[in-house]
Amino acid sequence: MKVWFDLQVKTQPGERVFVIIKKAAQHQELVIELFWQDGRWKGSGDLRNGAGLIYYYEVRSESESWSEFGEARTVKMSDTESLYLRDHFRYSDSPENLLHSSPFYKAFFNRKSSKKKTSKKSGKASKNLTVSITLRAPRVGPNYLVGIMGNTPELGEWSEGKVRHLNDPNYPIWDYTLDLPKQPSRIEYKYVIVNAETGRIATWETGGNRVVELSDEMLDSEQVAINDEYFSYPSDPWKGAGFAIPVFSIRSESGAGVGEFADIPKLVDWAVKTNMKIIQVLPVNDTVATHTWKDSYPYASISVHALHPIYASMKKIGDLKDKKLQKSINEEAERLNQRAQLDYEGVMKLKSKFFKYHFDEVKIKFLNSKELNGFITQNISWIIAYAVFSFLRDKFKTADFSQWGEYAQMTDEQLIEFAQPGQDHYEDIAIHYYIQYHLDQQLKEATEYARQHGVVLKGDIPIGIFRHSVDAWRWPHLFNMDTQTGAPPDDFSVVGQNWGFPTYNWEAMEAGGYRWWISRMKKMADYFDVFRIDHILGFFRIWEMPKHAIQGIMGHFSPALPYSISEIESRGISWNYDRFCKPYISEDLLDYLFAEHTDWIKKNFLIERENNQFDLKPEFSTQVGICNRLDKLVETEPGKAPFFNSLRLPLYSLPGEVLFFESDKQKGSFNPRISLHQTSSFAHLDPMTRHQLFELHNDYFYHRHNHFWRESALRKLPMLKRATNMLICGEDLGMVPACVPGVMDELQILSLAIQRMPNDAREFWQPADIPWMYVTSTGSHDVSNLREWWLEDSELSQRFFNNILHFHGIAPKRCEAWVAYETVRQHLASPAMLAVFPIQDILAMSDDLKRGNAMEERINVPAIVPHYWRYRLHINIEELLEADKFNGNLSGLVESNGRFTDY
Repeated sequence: MKVWFDLQVKTQPGERVFVIIKKAAQHQELVIELFWQDGRWKGSGDLRNGAGLIYYYEVRSESESWSEFGEARTVKMSDTESLYLRDHFRYSDSPENLLHSSPFYKAFFNRKSSKKKTSKKSGKASKNLTVSITLRAPRVGPNYLVGIMGNTPELGEWSEGKVRHLNDPNYPIWDYTLDLPKQPSRIEYKYVIVNAETGRIATWETGGNRVVELSDEMLDSEQVAINDEYFSYPSDPWKGAGFAIPVFSIRSESGAGVGEFADIPKLVDWAVKTNMKIIQVLPVNDTVATHTWKDSYPYASISVHALHPIYASMKKIGDLKDKKLQKSINEEAERLNQRAQLDYEGVMKLKSKFFKYHFDEVKIKFLNSKELNGFITQNISWIIAYAVFSFLRDKFKTADFSQWGEYAQMTDEQLIEFAQPGQDHYEDIAIHYYIQYHLDQQLKEATEYARQHGVVLKGDIPIGIFRHSVDAWRWPHLFNMDTQTGAPPDDFSVVGQNWGFPTYNWEAMEAGGYRWWISRMKKMADYFDVFRIDHILGFFRIWEMPKHAIQGIMGHFSPALPYSISEIESRGISWNYDRFCKPYISEDLLDYLFAEHTDWIKKNFLIERENNQFDLKPEFSTQVGICNRLDKLVETEPGKAPFFNSLRLPLYSLPGEVLFFESDKQKGSFNPRISLHQTSSFAHLDPMTRHQLFELHNDYFYHRHNHFWRESALRKLPMLKRATNMLICGEDLGMVPACVPGVMDELQILSLAIQRMPNDAREFWQPADIPWMYVTSTGSHDVSNLREWWLEDSELSQRFFNNILHFHGIAPKRCEAWVAYETVRQHLASPAMLAVFPIQDILAMSDDLKRGNAMEERINVPAIVPHYWRYRLHINIEELLEADKFNGNLSGLVESNGRFTDY
């Protein structure tokens, strides 16, 4: 079969263009080079007829090559002897590509395919040319169609009454087939969007007419395929709005003291009423490690696949046969539901009790059901390991698997044998299959309900895994278990943050084809169409600390390019390992930190050297060593606990009185300690050395790694993009390397703009300045809500009032409803693709709906570790659904700012 390829693509001198044809045999490809002819790249090949042709285009230069965006093209092969393909290159940097992610075709523009239509035949087939026309256009709502008009009789001769409607069985690809006389001609045409009900044209595409000259090669072909890209919209790029709420914070009339997956459809109904498209939630994976309130921290999951049992609806699972017991469970659920905040332990105790009794009633039927067998088969890569882990956690009363004796490590064979149905403990393992099965069903139902109503759920991927998790237990080689991750000092914490998670062993993950990450992403895609990468900077570099550190300030970036001694000395710094790498503890520092307790500190924690210098005793050379000693003192002398605890922070600072940390990966090389210029050690140096060290410090943290970290991210993030078709958003806040924006733009990952945390020297983001490939917001779960923030600094809120909101005069003492309204309105009017608000800030626009006390709406305080995550809405979602006036006003506000369009 003769196939002609005709491609429009922008190229530079010296670049070559190829078509890559995938052959049936695995990993085999046929490469055909195209050549410049008549303003396009053309070539041909003789191919074997088959079920279909799979191909894509690639541009190559001497140093690099790049392929088209998206999956390979597919053409069904007919019985014809010749085919002409007229294509347009799909550029990887086209903004239109974002509209080909799953939220757009699964939800925002979710549509039922129209019936296939073809044009009326214009003559005998033997004398005609069959032309198929396709257009990739996802941005067409269910009430609209794509039409085509042109200068030929077959295309209606530009008559609006003769618009040809394209078919959408393969949406977002639209197609139309017509027969044309086999004679030289020039076809001019345009696409239009048509109201499906009235048949009227809603909009024409902009720009000049599309033109096709029927060449000799086309006329010699039996079939011609004209494959167009990108409807040229006259309006602004698509924009949407949404709100953020943790699932545990949802309050419903029939709840059990916590939000559940079964409550999400009611949130979807509210989203539909208010023209919202996105519901953003915090991580929903299982975090049960201690069976205490500390497990409320949603970023410390014991499994990146399993869902948290707290989100299962008991009512959806079904009532117990024991009516008396069911009555007591209902009463306890109602009591918990009346609480202002989440009683994590109380809810988990109640639901665990229900799961146990209900499982006992149904286990014989359930364990032999096709549903369970199918669920396990679909999730075989993780479900058995998770269930065994959960059983052993409860058996040994700890998630720390190093304390599980012979089960601290298990081979795959041992794991399968341990989980066999014939084992005495099988039912205690299988109950976790039962819980996860129901969680999976309930969240999938909520997800599908949302999609059918044009709404999507936006999930959250934590940057780390919990140290005592099933993932660390089963695949420890994928993690650096002797390290922990966190964040350098910032506005949240002057000593940095320590999240406690082990860092990733990226080399091992890459060697394994990133299977762990791909599995994680695919599981996310079961429930979410958009997701947020928590701390996306960790894919460029992560803040890493040794296991013996407590504060983030003891860390360094990884991967990194530490300095050799020769590099340091080349800057005019005289190297002295003991002076730079060991804590510099002077008499005046001790007096400053401990005042009248200095002598006691010297006696118990220090060794005196010459010149009024001190060393930490070996057992207290690390922060963990100091912590253990203070804990012991508190235990033995509880009456002095306040005194001992008051010494923690100043004592923890002593191991950090260094200027460099020696690299554990490159011995003899050194990473500067962050903020080294704020140490007492630095202050005791001569002015010239201080100047040189400060310059080196700034080079290391702000310049040295830019290319290195770019390459690091580009080895990892494309894998996340390829794993699923979800729309990706990155939380790129904090100490952002200069290379990050370019990489995120290149990979089309949306950035995050929190108004109070701009990515430059400005005090605030101005919403009108936020680019399209951003998510804009008034806040996040890690900061105070709008009303609480307003009370924190009256001078700051005054500048916001005058300079951002552009109001004159004195700012109100509190963030009044009209102030919140204008703040939200500005974000909705911004160019950003997505405007997603904490639900607290949306309700702040209504005096009737907002919470009385703004200080009760904070979700998390990063400086408090551990923090109890227990915020709940103060009103039921049912009440929100009935707030017709507010809902109507919010709906109009969203629509009037261009965030609710069908095309």
